[in-house]
Amino acid sequence: MSENVLYSRILGKGEPLLILHGFLGMGDNWKTLGSQFSTDFEVHLIDQRNHGRSFHSEDFDYELLVADLLHYMKAHNLTKVNLLGHSMGGKTVMLFAVNYPKLISKLIVVDISPRYYPPHHQDILEALNTVDFSIQKSRNEIEAIFKEYIPEFGVRQFLLKNVTRTSKDTFGYRFNLESLTENYEEITMALPSLTQFEGKTLFLSGERSGYISDDDVALIDAHFPNNKIVIIKNGGHWLHADNPTDFYNEVFQFLSKY
Repeated sequence: MSENVLYSRILGKGEPLLILHGFLGMGDNWKTLGSQFSTDFEVHLIDQRNHGRSFHSEDFDYELLVADLLHYMKAHNLTKVNLLGHSMGGKTVMLFAVNYPKLISKLIVVDISPRYYPPHHQDILEALNTVDFSIQKSRNEIEAIFKEYIPEFGVRQFLLKNVTRTSKDTFGYRFNLESLTENYEEITMALPSLTQFEGKTLFLSGERSGYISDDDVALIDAHFPNNKIVIIKNGGHWLHADNPTDFYNEVFQFLSKY
């Protein structure tokens, strides 16, 4: 397979379910839920460009992420799929759905709406860029830098999953931090106006998140007229990790019965 095909881990057999992670994440973040879904579906845990084990590029925007996904489907001979995307991945799958509606059975968008979001990852990007791997040579030293900028333990642990050994004595990031920092504004972008996907769409919102507000409902209805919005109790922005049981049940019901 050519090197510009996105990296993925494929689990199970059945109707394809493609899962796209959020900003600074990777497919491995979805390993536990992916294993659960793999009892009934062929699950593809995909690393988007500049993330995880997928290729790095100076170029990064949603049009490219959609093109990468289309290329991935062709490479794996997938003609119709269920698509699930979280946060940045949710924006990718929304744009894919309005561009290629015939390739989608059902769409699941996790804790993101089609609107523009003001930049809000500055502290995280500053922390990541402050680390100097020629000076910080242990995970504890790297986390100490993170702690100066990021008070939430869970966020620090999430980011540390991207720290990997580049040699016996040094660490580096799996993601392409330079490109993601340079192109950060791209992930804030809204879905283009007057675009629409008429297929069945599930929006999952974290009860404690705030990423999907009551004000977003009209916009969601305009882009995705056949939608259902479900609030996951006790869920923040990473609702699939905060309440995996309810998350799994809602997605499974939607894919199986809705």
